[in-house]
Amino acid sequence: MVLSDKTSSTPRELGFTFPAEWHPHRATWLTFPHNDASWQGTRLAKMRPQYLAFIKAISQGENVGIIANDEQLKGFITSELGKIGVDLSRIEFIVKPTNDAWCRDHGPSFLINPKTKEKLIVDWGHNAWGGKYPPYDDDNRTPAAVAAYLDIPLVNPGIIMEGGAVEFNGAGSLLTSKSCLLNPNRNPHLNQGQIEEILCDYYGIEQVLWVEGGIVGDDTDGHIDDTTRFINEDTVIACVENNTDDENYGILQTNLDMLRKMRLVNGKQLNIIEIPMPQAVIIDDFRTPGSYANFLICNAGVIVPVFNNPNDQVAVDILEKAFPERKIIPLEATEIIWGQGSFHCLSQQEPVV
Repeated sequence: MVLSDKTSSTPRELGFTFPAEWHPHRATWLTFPHNDASWQGTRLAKMRPQYLAFIKAISQGENVGIIANDEQLKGFITSELGKIGVDLSRIEFIVKPTNDAWCRDHGPSFLINPKTKEKLIVDWGHNAWGGKYPPYDDDNRTPAAVAAYLDIPLVNPGIIMEGGAVEFNGAGSLLTSKSCLLNPNRNPHLNQGQIEEILCDYYGIEQVLWVEGGIVGDDTDGHIDDTTRFINEDTVIACVENNTDDENYGILQTNLDMLRKMRLVNGKQLNIIEIPMPQAVIIDDFRTPGSYANFLICNAGVIVPVFNNPNDQVAVDILEKAFPERKIIPLEATEIIWGQGSFHCLSQQEPVV
């Protein structure tokens, strides 16, 4: 079903909103990696144990919806998950062609209407981060496939948008970065005000807050989920680089200054919890975008990427204090991060309504 079949009103006008990530999940959706688009040569096989461990961790508290490229891959996934003790009754499959693994960006964006208890999917356009990694047409069809599988309405705003570019506090505020959403490789025909209006209309929020940019190695032009994350309505985790000689130092300080000046819908300032960046995660002379902010909040807890890095435990300790009522689940992402993303980038939550 397509929302426009019912009405020409926007999701916001109809009472829909994108809930915060800590809202209870029915499931988390993933697109299972199967080609060398992001992990070349032997790296795909090396990262799979870490990816499978991620699925197992999510499945402790909710269903996991997996987009599988074909029936053969579905069979492989089922076999591998069985070997590590995953409850297969928690796993759902949609079999359809896929290009890449970053479901946060090409997957469905779920909105809920708390009053009517309805759910819908926003089908943002996906162009592989400004056309960097063609082909991406199969991934661009993923939201429609999930909407058909779940038999819920679908709405298409007609612009490029990525889930990793936006953060939500569940109380009317959206946080994003200028370097990504204002990049001419996304929507060159739109200015900042027009983008803000579309975000408000189709995410059901009231304000858009902007930081400047992203970290080194991030090929998305600066996704917010590598630098700044809401953990409750008025608190963010903000990455900082303590080494003044590091390339990330300046941009993260600029972001921090901007966060300090922000005011939420209710006029409050943000509570800011600083978290260090890992010491540079360099693999084969490549500076990856390793970041402890790329965690996933799910029913089972907070799944945090760690990198066999001196700052891993520091970050875990900070997050344990920041999430006193949630279990912190550190998982190795040393192979996953070579693909220039981590657990949050790989996943998209489906909320309970």
